Amino acid sequence: MSGTLATRGARVAGVDLARAVAVAGMMTVHVLPSTSTGVQGVLYEAAHGRASGLFAVLAGVSLGLATRGTGPGRADRVGARTGVLVRGALVALLGLFLVLAGSRIAIILPYYGLAFALVLPFLFARARTLLPLALLWLTLSPVASLALRRALGVDSQTEQPTPLWLLAAPGRLLETLLLTGYYPVLGWTGYLLLGLAVSRLDLRERAAGVRVLGGGLVLAAVGWLASALALGPLGGAARLAADVAPADLGTVIGEPFYGTVPTTSWWWLAVVAPHSGSPPDLLHTSGTALAVLGALLLLPAAAVRVLSPVAALGSVPLSAYALHVVVLAAYPGDSGTLLAVHVVGACVLASVWRATVGRGPLETLVGDAGRAGAALVRGPAR
Repeated sequence: MSGTLATRGARVAGVDLARAVAVAGMMTVHVLPSTSTGVQGVLYEAAHGRASGLFAVLAGVSLGLATRGTGPGRADRVGARTGVLVRGALVALLGLFLVLAGSRIAIILPYYGLAFALVLPFLFARARTLLPLALLWLTLSPVASLALRRALGVDSQTEQPTPLWLLAAPGRLLETLLLTGYYPVLGWTGYLLLGLAVSRLDLRERAAGVRVLGGGLVLAAVGWLASALALGPLGGAARLAADVAPADLGTVIGEPFYGTVPTTSWWWLAVVAPHSGSPPDLLHTSGTALAVLGALLLLPAAAVRVLSPVAALGSVPLSAYALHVVVLAAYPGDSGTLLAVHVVGACVLASVWRATVGRGPLETLVGDAGRAGAALVRGPAR
């Protein structure tokens, strides 16, 4: 349509495309080796740390869009929050079971599901509240995380939680998901808050796409510049050089972490490396997520039609992600050919499913359970 963005039914096609980019980006990091060179190396570096951040920001956008029509009554809002809580619990439980598949993937879903619970108090906040809150959260939560991990004497948790942890080690499970795991929810909640803020815009309007794209580019640059300033002119790199062995200093200039930085020095919070969970990392990846979403919202209708198989993948992200984890566990590998099989195969399967059935199987299960929980709390419709 002229002057507005292309949509398919009630869906915003740009959001579906962005979800597809997030899923394909995570597949890229899961399949390609970290030592990739050439085009594959560029794809890996572009996706590493950024694809999962995009996935989390879009979770916030999805929550905002899904609850936009909630009535103003207390029962309506409590019901909506209950529905989100049920969905988050099912997503987290699914993630714990996916760990048992035995893939080499650090499963994001348990963290993703818990983050749903942390944003519940802000589910209906206005954009003018959500945006500054998200930026403050992304900036200050890494400081709180480092302080807490210092006080508790804990560091990065490389072992992935399984369903057994629910009974055998619930405290360790909560600590891992909140503080020490690969996607620590204490910091990653900021991504969802940012997505909620974006969801308050009319994403069908071109002006919204421009604002999201422009804001994302600025935020991504701010993250990089803040790290460069802190590590360079302010002397952070020199301080860290005295804190670590020379062989480990490469981490300072971009080698990836496992969700958190060491607690040995506050200067670790200045790095911008993938999955460091530092303020520059969270701000930069939030910015790249907004830039991708904004650019895709601005695509002309003709381009959206051509990319409909990609949008189909983005309409079933949970099902596609789970299938990818299971298939990679059964048929491991690390080649560009295998990556193409995963991405193209997911687009084809999603297109066929969407054309013949509609919603994805896991999306249907989680969505229906969430609506049932919401209805149970709200009571019969009046």
